[in-house]
Amino acid sequence: MLSILIPTYSYNVYDLVLELHRQCLELNITFEIIVIDDGSKSKVNNQNDRINLLENCVFICLKENIGLSSNRNLLTSKAIFENLLFIDGDSIIINANYIIDYINIIKENDIIYGGRVHPKTVHNSKQKLRWKYGKFVEDKTALQRNLAIYKTLMFNNTLIKKSCFNAIKFDSNLTKYGHEDTLFAYQVSLHNLKVKHIENPIEHGDIDESPIFISKIKNGLDNIISIEKSNRIDLKFVKILQLHHFLKKIKLDFVVASFYILFNKTMHWQLTSNNPSLFLFHLYRIGYICSLKR
Repeated sequence: MLSILIPTYSYNVYDLVLELHRQCLELNITFEIIVIDDGSKSKVNNQNDRINLLENCVFICLKENIGLSSNRNLLTSKAIFENLLFIDGDSIIINANYIIDYINIIKENDIIYGGRVHPKTVHNSKQKLRWKYGKFVEDKTALQRNLAIYKTLMFNNTLIKKSCFNAIKFDSNLTKYGHEDTLFAYQVSLHNLKVKHIENPIEHGDIDESPIFISKIKNGLDNIISIEKSNRIDLKFVKILQLHHFLKKIKLDFVVASFYILFNKTMHWQLTSNNPSLFLFHLYRIGYICSLKR
């Protein structure tokens, strides 16, 4: 009935699997849980090996890193059921009825997205940028997400029919972090699949420190520029591409690019401080794109 698929990299996912396993057993449903570590060769996988001792659960360590997109494709190829529930390895289950809330509407939609939330606060100042961006930009209620069902679709807590997934699949050429979800969501819109957003969030457990997060964001921007150049996405689907197009149209992209080139180190210093500015982070992102485009 349900295949729960968890891509991970150098992270202890045992407690996550244990909670999912417990809920599935209590509901007495037919299920499997498959976890694949993407070639991290981490010592933490000694803990993850315990997953193989749980009924209907498998933990696999890849010898080489293949990237998140290919890992998700691989997980799907190993799944035996039509209903696929994708959960990121750094997720925390905060709803005691998490599984049943999906099961109750599993037949009515092609894709169901439950959302993600961030903790109320973080005590590590090095995590402030990622936390702020997540809490005040990414986190959205089901009501907000249903206003733009495709553009707000992410893949960190998503139930999808296997036949729908296989009609699209993730682009295995995207080996860097970032915007692989965006391309997938755009393809979902082209296939006109039935998407439902519900209030069944997981909590983001592993919040990146600011320098790591900035690096990941730049990798993601590299990805979305590559996707746009290959004409695989409509720029109207991605706000930051729309903004770049507007700046270019009014001939201000050079100004923004120049500002980034001159002040990117200063902005980086502020963004990694105890009180990072989200406005400055948005400027940093569009400046990075403009500098690459120039």
